[in-house]
Amino acid sequence: MNILIHPTYFPSISHFVAMAQADSITMEMEDNFQKQTNRNRTMIYSPNGIQLLNIPIKHTKEKHQKTKEVKLETAFDWQKQHFKSLEAAYRTSPFFEYFEDAITPIFTKKHTFMMDLNFETIEIVSKCLGMPFQYHQTQEYFHEVTDFTDFRNLANGKKDTSVFEPYTQVFGDKHGFLNNLSILDLLFNEGRFALDYLKNQTL
Repeated sequence: MNILIHPTYFPSISHFVAMAQADSITMEMEDNFQKQTNRNRTMIYSPNGIQLLNIPIKHTKEKHQKTKEVKLETAFDWQKQHFKSLEAAYRTSPFFEYFEDAITPIFTKKHTFMMDLNFETIEIVSKCLGMPFQYHQTQEYFHEVTDFTDFRNLANGKKDTSVFEPYTQVFGDKHGFLNNLSILDLLFNEGRFALDYLKNQTL
């Protein structure tokens, strides 16, 4: 399966299911940025249930801005805030401390472009999973594609209706199983078993 997919911020489990089962991965580089999508946000399982981690971006007056040209807002320390939220959510999970050193650079390194940050989150998580991450990039935008299985809709959380098998989550006793969160939720709860899980799910 050759897939076309968006690079998003600590992508959803559905993103990684698609990537783990793909023969080749092509990343969409030429789309226009859309608000209210997972391009600049991810969802985690906090002590109070679902929590949205949103990356602030610099807004421009341009009506159509390419996603790859979107710059990060650095006026306040969102990285520190995100890491604190992850600690509150996953410090007691089985594998948080095991992978903590691997993911910390995301919250200390200063990126200029959102796209670079997103690619780094995918590369780091892929390494933690033990999953090879090689990909191609699009050179122009096509509304419809024939050479790929088009998974670009997965970047729009509301349109992503994927349902996966339950696994043990830190606050599962409190709020029940929460489906298709950030890949970090699966990684911190399942560790290296996460890759087998991804390969066995159906999109």
